[in-house]
Amino acid sequence: MKHLVLGLCCLVMLGSCGARERVSNGLDRIGNAFAGSDGGGLCGDPTLQGEVVGAVPGKLSACGIEDAVRLQSVGNVRLSQGALMDCKTARALEVWVREGAKPAVGQRGGGVSGLKVAAHYSCRTRNNQPGAPISEHGRGKAIDISAILLKDGSSITVEDGWDKRKDGKALRRMHKEACGVFGTVLGPESDRFHRDHFHFDTRRHGNGAYCR
Repeated sequence: MKHLVLGLCCLVMLGSCGARERVSNGLDRIGNAFAGSDGGGLCGDPTLQGEVVGAVPGKLSACGIEDAVRLQSVGNVRLSQGALMDCKTARALEVWVREGAKPAVGQRGGGVSGLKVAAHYSCRTRNNQPGAPISEHGRGKAIDISAILLKDGSSITVEDGWDKRKDGKALRRMHKEACGVFGTVLGPESDRFHRDHFHFDTRRHGNGAYCR
């Protein structure tokens, strides 16, 4: 009985800390504990800054966010606009900034200072196409990034930099590192709708992360 109680306590502690574990479909499971958890900061992560929003109703039944936050920055990396999303997506973005964007840029231009957000929460169909399924943007599970802003005031844009030697190398590394942290990663080579930005969302796919 003593061993059973200890085992249950360990499970509760692991669940509350939002630890990531690699699962069979290649997507990192990132805990969705709501803002204000014991870890401090948004979603219990002290590196995430912004505000608690709470429930966001959607104009369509499939839209909305149950427990939304408005993310303003990830550590010292500022978002160009406050982005509405759920905690799982905010935490995934933190992992990508730390493990993907910052290493890809290195000390170029003094390092990464910000992200230009092209889109976040929006109750709409996928790619705004009539009759298409509801976009993950409509569920608070997606963010679009069009440029990486550097400390010296310069930037690396997805649209202009993808096919350039220096910028392209960094952008392609960022794209690759996002795959698995996010469930869906789309870039300029995916389709005509994503020529000028990265689309990241935390939707899970049965056969692993979908990255194009």
